[in-house]
Formats: sequence, structure tokens, C-alpha cells
Amino acid sequence: MQGFAKYFIIIGIVFIVAGILLSIFPKLGLFGKLPGDISIEKENFRFYFPITTSIIISIFLTALLWLINYFSRK
Repeated sequence: MQGFAKYFIIIGIVFIVAGILLSIFPKLGLFGKLPGDISIEKENFRFYFPITTSIIISIFLTALLWLINYFSRK
């Protein structure tokens, strides 16, 4: 159980750093404007669903967690 706490702390720190970077540099354009992201804008309404961005983040996090799990077994 102790090993999981260390990974949760590391993942939390990564999310904090990513949040700070995205708030400091919002115009980087890394995410949110990919083909497949749904964006609907009308007069008083804005709907945004970043499906492609979500899939890319999911693949990246899956690979990262798989690597952490693979190297922690050895």
C-alpha cells in the first residue's frame, strides 16, 4: 500500500505543474483545437467537448501508468 501513495503524490505533482503551465501559457495550443474536438458557439451559448484531446490524454496516461507498473515489478 505504501508504494501507491508515492505514485499518487507524483501524479498529483504532475497535474499541478501541468495546470500551472497551462494557466501561464494558455495560447500554447497543445490541446483543445484538434480535429475531432466538438465546439458549438451561438449567441448566448458555448458548448465544447474535446473528445480527440481526451483520447490522446487517455492513451498517454495509460502508457505512463503501464510503464510505472512494469518497472516497479523489477
